[in-house]
Amino acid sequence: MTYEGVLAKMQTEFGNPIQYYLVFENSFLNVNQLLHKEIEITFQGYQCLNCNKKKKIFRQGFCYDCFYSSPAVGDWIMRPELSTAHLGIADRDLEYETRVQLQPHVVYLASSSEVKVGVTRKTQVPTRWIDQGAEQAIAIVEVPNRYLAGITEVALKNHFSDKTNWRKMLTNDIVSIDLLAEKLKIERLLPQEVQEYFHLDKNDLYEMHYPVAAYPKKINSLSLDKTPNYVGKLMGIKGQYLLFEDGTVFNIRGSEGYIVSINV
Repeated sequence: MTYEGVLAKMQTEFGNPIQYYLVFENSFLNVNQLLHKEIEITFQGYQCLNCNKKKKIFRQGFCYDCFYSSPAVGDWIMRPELSTAHLGIADRDLEYETRVQLQPHVVYLASSSEVKVGVTRKTQVPTRWIDQGAEQAIAIVEVPNRYLAGITEVALKNHFSDKTNWRKMLTNDIVSIDLLAEKLKIERLLPQEVQEYFHLDKNDLYEMHYPVAAYPKKINSLSLDKTPNYVGKLMGIKGQYLLFEDGTVFNIRGSEGYIVSINV
């Protein structure tokens, strides 16, 4: 059976294991059902996720023009401390930025390769942690806007990484760490204006279980631009990656905006 459409990040459902879905315009696919099966991925072209034009993807599923004009990819997305909607100051579109920035955000610790600190909107818990392949995660503070979350992350970057080592994450080379114990050390590190949001009694530890039959020992990243047709046996799904028997890994999120056919 063949599925065709524009790649966007896999939708997920929290469970044991996590369920993954590829959603296209006219169909969807539960990727978990493809474990141990051979699948063929064929690159057919590009379609910008923003303007829908058949233009080459520049970054994050957007064509060049949209990447530098859409408010959905402003600098404050990757650097929350640059958020200014709480001051009534626009970056690209104040209405959009107010809607996204002025809502509850969570600063968290997660173990995906080592302990990392990160920021996500409260509505994206636990989706954000699943997407980055975290094994465990715990909220540090919940704050009312993105700016406060951003300055908290900046303060904690001196003590924790803010990046996931994706190679370690995909080979399951993960250090076992007590996230609750790490949280207990953090209060004194928080910015003054954030300390009121720190509560030791809120300690919900999330554990993520991924549908992986076997982890690769060495990995080779699949680029559809270089390899427009690939066939392999699917052995696992973790983060936004498909893991194949031959050590090939395919980053779905890194290929957003690519038009593909998937033959199963």
